[in-house]
Amino acid sequence: MADTSIRPLRQRDYHLVPRRTPLVIDNGAFHCRIGWAGEDSPRFEFRNVVNKPRHRASGEIVSVVGDFDPSLVKTFDFTRAAMRTPFDGNVVYQYETMESILDYAFERMGIEGDNKIDHPVLMTECPCNPVYCRGKMAELLFEAYDIPSVAFGIDAVFGYLHNKNQGLCEPDGVVVCSGHMATHVIPMVNGEPVLEAAVRTPIGGYHVTDYLKRLLSLQYPFHVNNIGWEKVEELKQEHCYIASDYHSELEIFERGSPEADEKTKVWQLPWVPPPPEKEPATEEEIARKAAIREKQGQRLREMAAAKRSTKIADLETEVIGLEQLLQNLEDAGDEDIDALLAESGYLSREEIQGALAKATVSLRKLKGEAVLPEPEKVDDSTEKDKYPLLDVPNSLLTVDQLKEKKRQRFLKMTSEGRARAKLKRQEEGLEKEREKQLEEERRLANPEQYLEELRTRHGELSARAEQRKRKRQKNGAIPVVAGQPATGTLVLGGRGERLTAMQKERMRLLTTAAFDRGKEEDTFGMRDEDWQLYKRMGKDGEDDEDAEEDDAELVRLEARLQEIDSTFQPTPGLAQGMQKTNVEVQAPKPLTAEDYRISLGVERFRCPEIVLQPSMVGVDQVGVGELVGASFRRMPENLHELVVKGTILLTGGNTLFSGLDARLAAELKASRPLDSTIRVVKAADPLLDAWRGASRFAASGAFRRFAFSKQEYEERGQDWLRKHKLVYSNLSPFS
Repeated sequence: MADTSIRPLRQRDYHLVPRRTPLVIDNGAFHCRIGWAGEDSPRFEFRNVVNKPRHRASGEIVSVVGDFDPSLVKTFDFTRAAMRTPFDGNVVYQYETMESILDYAFERMGIEGDNKIDHPVLMTECPCNPVYCRGKMAELLFEAYDIPSVAFGIDAVFGYLHNKNQGLCEPDGVVVCSGHMATHVIPMVNGEPVLEAAVRTPIGGYHVTDYLKRLLSLQYPFHVNNIGWEKVEELKQEHCYIASDYHSELEIFERGSPEADEKTKVWQLPWVPPPPEKEPATEEEIARKAAIREKQGQRLREMAAAKRSTKIADLETEVIGLEQLLQNLEDAGDEDIDALLAESGYLSREEIQGALAKATVSLRKLKGEAVLPEPEKVDDSTEKDKYPLLDVPNSLLTVDQLKEKKRQRFLKMTSEGRARAKLKRQEEGLEKEREKQLEEERRLANPEQYLEELRTRHGELSARAEQRKRKRQKNGAIPVVAGQPATGTLVLGGRGERLTAMQKERMRLLTTAAFDRGKEEDTFGMRDEDWQLYKRMGKDGEDDEDAEEDDAELVRLEARLQEIDSTFQPTPGLAQGMQKTNVEVQAPKPLTAEDYRISLGVERFRCPEIVLQPSMVGVDQVGVGELVGASFRRMPENLHELVVKGTILLTGGNTLFSGLDARLAAELKASRPLDSTIRVVKAADPLLDAWRGASRFAASGAFRRFAFSKQEYEERGQDWLRKHKLVYSNLSPFS
């Protein structure tokens, strides 16, 4: 068989095949197999799915049948194209998709022409296929391809008769066909199926793969993208098996015995090892790097000082020039003012004054002097024009004018508040800049004393923060800080259990203040003693504000010490965790090859177990063992012993699990009388036996007797297909 993961080659011998040679199509829910009658193997097989991607360049939608070549992703966009199957369970219901699949199959077989196929068709179907579905399939073949005749047969029966011809099973028995979407049990008497006793359960290979995929995705959530459907299908086929005793097998893995380790398979995902860690630097290396950083910092500071001196000199020259220009304008006559302004490049005296004020402020900032901008003088006439109603008595205003006056008063207050806030921000910025400059001058003057002061201040703040932490632990709120074990009991209750004693008292006071005391309206605040509650409630808030300021200062000191002291080691988690209910956060460990390994242990037999116990995945159906017993009980009394003493044949892709035959035989023996003989065998080739049996049937003379043409179908109608059944026994290929 050719590799089904690539597009099969187009057959070139079509013109050598006789015109009336039947085409045999094994139309399974997972794979579709097609070939010529009388041959031992199908010409090719492919996944029974259709993709409809869009061409990236032209935008045209095309149909891609089966497994596509991954290189097509460069040409077609598959992101918006979901796989489509013509099956619902194991019954065809999407005939538009089925037509695309048949077009592909006939084209790969080398059939040419105007969609006319001069070959009869034998197509397999599931047991008890609905008459409507069988009629729709016949109409599709007659109308779209103009075939001369068609016949439908049960795939499991063809597989059983092929194995009977090979000597693996007897004429009487049971065929268990477990496919992609369902499992059927069909009794066989003298080579004929007894469909009245056939049973079905909606569990197949699809459900086993889906269950395995879900288990691996839950166990390894970080590798979900690697756990694709195709890969899980491959893992299922290679490593899954049926346990002889499910509970005993589980106990082996629960004990963690060496036998469990031997049965565990490991799938190694692609992993690139991280670069080797560098060796820690020696004290000499640290000191050398610190000296280099200090030298570089000194050079940068000298460059900054030289640049600042140059800029100060330029600004001083500019200020002197602007002052001289203003003095010249004062001394000049009216006829010379325009000439002086044109020569200087300014348009007015006010523009020169603005440039002078701006240059003066910049100069004072560079020199480190305080800059207190004078408050803007408000022109009375301008203010009156802007807020004309503020000075007008209310008695002279209408209702609308009173509203406008109220709005103007609000706008004026807002404007004045913004101006005051802006001035305050400027003063705070200048103060911080002045403190920073003084601190830098103090460091340059005596670096050792400056460093000692920083360390002393850092120690005081650290001790204060540690004292606050112990106090909170004593009150019941115990934060667990990374790197430091908690000394109390960690309370994992509700929010009320995580509050400190001070916070609980504050909540009690708030509740008392909000309580109505049974009156119709809230009277809190009418008595002087009510306001004492605010003082008691504000204590905890004041402590929190002080703690936040200390933590911010501690973080700043640690950052500053790390800049100038290469030997300083910051206290882990102190400043970052004082005001938070922290959970210990461990540093992420480097990823290793073990983190990219997916182990298959219990999953190897747990997933296939759903064939025997469908309730494990929420399907309220019986397993295969009980299904065979139910089929036995449905048989007529005169045929019951023939079937029970016959062969139980396992066929279909979902019966490839090792141990299924032994497990099924054990379950059936447990429900039969003592010393009963149960013979369970696997098909010679569970995947291809159905097609081979259909191929030999299509090559016999019986096929022509049971195939019907388009004219016969139109004369008899769709209901006639209810009576259309093949007679499989007493045929030359199987006799």
